[in-house]
Amino acid sequence: MTSNSPTSQAPLPAPSAAPHPAASAERAPVRANAVEPFATDSLDVSIVVPIAHPDAEVADVVKALGDELDRDGKSWECLLVFDAVRGPAYHTAQALAAAHGERIKLISFKSPFGESICLSAGVEKARGRVILTSPPYVQIDPVEVRAMLAKIEEGADFVTPWRKPRVDPWLNRLQSALFNWIIRQIIQANFHDLNCYLRAIRRDVFDEIAVYGDMYRFLPVIAHRQGFHVVELPVRHLREWGKTGIYGIGVYVRRFLDVLGVMFLTKFTHKPLRFFGSVGALTLTIGAVILAVIGYQRLFLGAALYGRPIFVIALLLVALGVQIVGFGLVGEIIIYTQARNLRGYRIDRVYDTGGDDE
Repeated sequence: MTSNSPTSQAPLPAPSAAPHPAASAERAPVRANAVEPFATDSLDVSIVVPIAHPDAEVADVVKALGDELDRDGKSWECLLVFDAVRGPAYHTAQALAAAHGERIKLISFKSPFGESICLSAGVEKARGRVILTSPPYVQIDPVEVRAMLAKIEEGADFVTPWRKPRVDPWLNRLQSALFNWIIRQIIQANFHDLNCYLRAIRRDVFDEIAVYGDMYRFLPVIAHRQGFHVVELPVRHLREWGKTGIYGIGVYVRRFLDVLGVMFLTKFTHKPLRFFGSVGALTLTIGAVILAVIGYQRLFLGAALYGRPIFVIALLLVALGVQIVGFGLVGEIIIYTQARNLRGYRIDRVYDTGGDDE
C-alpha cells in the first residue's frame, strides 16, 4: 500500500543509543503539584503498534513518532506486534529491528488473537513508563505526541485524543458520532472519540484494568471507571485508513454487543442483581400479566386454554424471569464472598495529619 502520510518518503532515522537514565531525570524536572512522570530505571516511552494487516505502514509510524520523541528528548522503544500477519509490513519490521537493535522489537503470533491480545503482549514486553499505543499508520499529526506527554507530566494517567476536525468521509463521521454519543449517555463521561487509538497511558494503568476481546476500544471508559485521571485532548487528524461507508451487519451487531458489555462493566460489575433483577422482574411481570388475563378469561368467560400458544409463552416468560433473577442472586453471592479480593476504586493519595502525605 502506498502511504499518503507526510512522512512516507522521508528516510528512516539512524539508530541512536538511549540516553543515560540520569540524563533523563535531569531533562524532565517535576512541576509543582504534579506527578513524577518517568522513572529513572526505565525508558520514557514504549510505542506499541498492534498490526493485523500485511500492508501496515510500520516504517512511517516508527519514523513519525520516533522523530517527535527524539525532538522532545525522550528515550523510547517501539514494539511491533503482528497478529499472525506476514507480508510487506512484516519484512519491513524485520529490517527495522535489524537496523535499530533493541530500540525496535518485533513480536509475532502464530494464530490471530485480536488487537486486545496484541496490545497486552506489547505492554508485557515494554520497558517504558508511558505506553503510547498507535494504529498501524500515521493517523494523527505526530507533533501532537508532545502535547499528550505533557498532559501525562502534568498528572494525567490516560490521554485519549479527539480528532478535531475529522477528515474522513461524512458517513464515517456520522456513524462514529452516533456511537460515541451512545457511549456518553451510558457512562456519563464526556468522551467524543473512542475510535482513535493513538493514546498515551501510564504503565501502572495496565496493572489494574484487563484488556480482552474488543475492550481495547473502550480503554478510556474502563480507566475512567477505575478512578484514573483520563484527559481527552483535541488533535489534528491527518488521514483515515479503512473502509468507507456502510459496514456489514455483523459489524453493527458486534458494536451493539460491545456497548452492552460496556454498560454492564461500568454500571453493574459489583451490583449484578440490579441488572439481572431488573431484566428478570420485567420478564416475570410480563408473563404474570398475561397469565392473569388468561386466568380471568378461563374462570369468568369460559375461554379454553387449548389451542392458545400465548399461555405457553406466558409460562416460559415467568420461568425465564425467575431464572434471570436467580443469575443476579448467584452473582451477588460471588461478589459478597470475593469482596476482599475485588476493588472498584483507586486511591490517589492519603493525607495523614500526623505526618507527610503518602
